[in-house]
Amino acid sequence: MSDRVRRDAVKLVKSANQDAVARRRRMQSLAGGLAGLLAVVLVVVGYLALNSSRDNDSAGSPAVSPSAAANGLPPGADPALGTPPTVTAGSGDVSKLVVTTLIKGTGPAVKAGQNITVNYVGVTYKDGQKFDASWDRGQPATFPIGVGQVIPGWDQGLVGVPVGSRVQLDIPAKLAYGDNPANGAPGGPLRFVVDLLAAQ
Repeated sequence: MSDRVRRDAVKLVKSANQDAVARRRRMQSLAGGLAGLLAVVLVVVGYLALNSSRDNDSAGSPAVSPSAAANGLPPGADPALGTPPTVTAGSGDVSKLVVTTLIKGTGPAVKAGQNITVNYVGVTYKDGQKFDASWDRGQPATFPIGVGQVIPGWDQGLVGVPVGSRVQLDIPAKLAYGDNPANGAPGGPLRFVVDLLAAQ
């Protein structure tokens, strides 16, 4: 074999080896790139799954107890608002409106012109005789407040009270139905215990 043929053969072998090495490096580089891409995809999928799990956990955690939610109470409300209050007669004279907070709510303060949803019990102040209660009807009452749609004692006594509160209103006759009302309304001073469930 001539030197020239031998040199050409060596060149071909070297070239083939270099091509094989280059191909191997390209394959290794491609495999490394795919592995890196796969790792990134797995990290992103894991992150999304973790956040989805957290969202589901927070969405599934009620802000109030199940018994409170079942009774239509506002978020964070005292469970006592789920049961009717005991309302008794007052003592002494009622010359002005007296608002006593029995349970302080954590919701926004009621504003004049809003529609409020309440449970309440009303009794005559002097003898504690019940004359009206939303509890007896099995559902709360909803009406506008602070705009003259209810007795003045309610309009004045409930504006500014936080949602979620239970308040006692001792109302003089002049801010209720008067001393001798018509249509069977109770006369004289009145006492109401009102649970503020919502204001919109």
